[in-house]
Amino acid sequence: MNLLYWLDPWEPSPTVVVAILVAAILFVRGVRHARVSALRQVSFWFGLVALYIALHTRLDYFFEHEFFMHRLQHLVLHHLGPFFIAWSYPGAALRAGIPFRWRQRFIGPAVRTAPVRIALDVVFNPVVAVLLFVGLIYFWLLSPIHFKAMLDWRLYRVMNWSMVIDGLLFWWLVLDPRPAPPARLSPGRRIMMVIAAIPPQIVLGALIFFTPHELYPIYSICGRAFTWISPIRDQQIGGLLLWIPGSMMSVFGALIALRHWMRLSARERLLEERRDTPAERRPAAPARAH
Repeated sequence: MNLLYWLDPWEPSPTVVVAILVAAILFVRGVRHARVSALRQVSFWFGLVALYIALHTRLDYFFEHEFFMHRLQHLVLHHLGPFFIAWSYPGAALRAGIPFRWRQRFIGPAVRTAPVRIALDVVFNPVVAVLLFVGLIYFWLLSPIHFKAMLDWRLYRVMNWSMVIDGLLFWWLVLDPRPAPPARLSPGRRIMMVIAAIPPQIVLGALIFFTPHELYPIYSICGRAFTWISPIRDQQIGGLLLWIPGSMMSVFGALIALRHWMRLSARERLLEERRDTPAERRPAAPARAH
């Protein structure tokens, strides 16, 4: 078996191909007009490739037939891939990659409509963002819901895409390097938000790990990819993946948000610092020509 065998999708999905291609094309076009460092470009491509591998390769067979492999897939879809994409700060490049006429005629007017603004205000609210980030993990791991999702390919894809979209929204909010405004949250609130998401992940991972009976019999019913791993051991490994790596990604996010806070504070770009800075210490406004 060669690399092409593993890149062959287990269940082909035009949606995945189109979404990944559109993001890649926009980024390539945008990099020619926006300033994007080599490190940020590597981060973006790593995240995008990770999402493609987790969604559209032969590995999907194993994701559907082993619980710990399923948790590994969602670790990539909800944490790793979106994390690295958001860490690359690709907003300017992606916007620059959209033809100017499209931005002027379609994208701009659509974003300014009341329904879109309300929806963005809701999903980017820090409380809602944390509840969605943690709540989706809990929801899809409810035993009856998980059973149905692994049997119905349509629900299975909804589950995976919901993790990708929510992961992108959450990490985009947390890893925003700008001061507020224009960022939606101050660096301090970003740190509090990502820290708040850690305990629920630890609790759920520990619950799955220490449960002495099989929580997800769907994998035994449909046949396991690794017959030499017992159902309980499979479940324990899956619980550990949620418990440790999932929580560690949140810790890394908090450290990056803290770094942004320190950088902005050193440059006196925080809104509260600008308010507290005495007038004589503020840079003088340039004189206007008469």
